[in-house]
Amino acid sequence: MADAKVIPFDDDRSRSGGTSRPARRRTGPGGPGGGRGDGSAAPVSALPGAQVPEQPVEAEQVVQEPRGDAVDAEGSAGGGWERRIAGGLAFLRRRVTGDYDVDEFGYDKELTDQVLMSALRPLADKYFRVEVKGIENIPSDGGALIVANHSGTLPLDGLMLQVAVHDNHPAERHLRLLAADLVFHLPVVNELARKAGHTLACAEDAQRLLETGEIVGVMPEGFKGIGKPFGERYKLQRFGRGGFVSTALRAGAPIVPCSIVGAEEIYPMIGNAKTLARLLGFPYFPITPTFPWLGPLGALPLPTKWTIQFGEPIPTDGYPPEAAEDPMLMFNLTDQVREQIQHTLYKLLVQRRSVFF
Repeated sequence: MADAKVIPFDDDRSRSGGTSRPARRRTGPGGPGGGRGDGSAAPVSALPGAQVPEQPVEAEQVVQEPRGDAVDAEGSAGGGWERRIAGGLAFLRRRVTGDYDVDEFGYDKELTDQVLMSALRPLADKYFRVEVKGIENIPSDGGALIVANHSGTLPLDGLMLQVAVHDNHPAERHLRLLAADLVFHLPVVNELARKAGHTLACAEDAQRLLETGEIVGVMPEGFKGIGKPFGERYKLQRFGRGGFVSTALRAGAPIVPCSIVGAEEIYPMIGNAKTLARLLGFPYFPITPTFPWLGPLGALPLPTKWTIQFGEPIPTDGYPPEAAEDPMLMFNLTDQVREQIQHTLYKLLVQRRSVFF
């Protein structure tokens, strides 16, 4: 008869394979192990003189307590949706009851942040894929005047500039654009422009905004820039009489030149129906390769690749108060800003690989 093999009590291995075998849950009195009737493990009595081991955690407790990462994942997802819904309902309640703040110019910061910016952001990030350079040239606090070129047949460049400043500046600063009279004569557009922080392009409003520490944006070319033919793209038009320089001098705010590449090609203007423009009261009526030939579809802008670059700021706080009335100084500063924008435009055009990429 062969010798019997001795198997220690603390050996977890199976007699047949030597691999670990999962522990089986104990059953009631009729099953093996003589467990309790409720299906839980029966208490084990210690042998005399043996050390009592720590009570193991029961299987039911392990099952009832999910892992920490699962709790976090479910909680964050559920909590995120709940917070969004609660925030949306609170926003609607404030709009209905009128419990929101508007400044003296009609600017509604809450509506701009939660609605208008959210609507424009996909256009800037996904459609035009705006690349921003030199954002550090915009001060973190205090007033500043951003002077940019204007183009594109429709003033989408001003809106994209507003999104670029807010979303890329570390302080998430808001750009207050100076708009033409026509903007505030159009229904619906008038209200939205006021809510978004735009105001009339006049020296008094601009100076008040700068003195209260706001970032103000101006496009001195006006309709001459936005309505120029496609053959004159990226050639800056006249900057007026330098009124923006006088405003910056009075407020002691720095002037930040800004160059925008990509807006010129969204609506290539190959013609101007002047008679129709006079009848409608518009400064021009554009004719493009797609408009009005394709109807409403022709109003869709081409998905060009944009670059917005902010140049070195030009300080104005070192000039005496009477400098704002000096025509030669205003002419020189205006020419300096214009030349810096034009030079940057040429540089960006040389670096650009394609209109669309």
